[in-house]
Amino acid sequence: MVPENLLSRITVDPGVCHGKPTVRGLRYPVETIFGYLAGGDSTESLLTQFPDLTREDILACLEFSRRMLAAQTAHLVLT
Repeated sequence: MVPENLLSRITVDPGVCHGKPTVRGLRYPVETIFGYLAGGDSTESLLTQFPDLTREDILACLEFSRRMLAAQTAHLVLT
């Protein structure tokens, strides 16, 4: 799927999850999907736990975050 098409799956609505970016307005914040992935859950596990999500939804979260990171420069001090 083309990255621009993936991005259409990420929505921002002030009335849903306090305006955080979500997957198709389903009240699954992008941040939460990353929390599961960072915690070790696989894509397949997420698709089983949340049957209304699709593989493209998870790819959309990845593309959204990639673009957000590319748009910002952060200088972190690692200790």
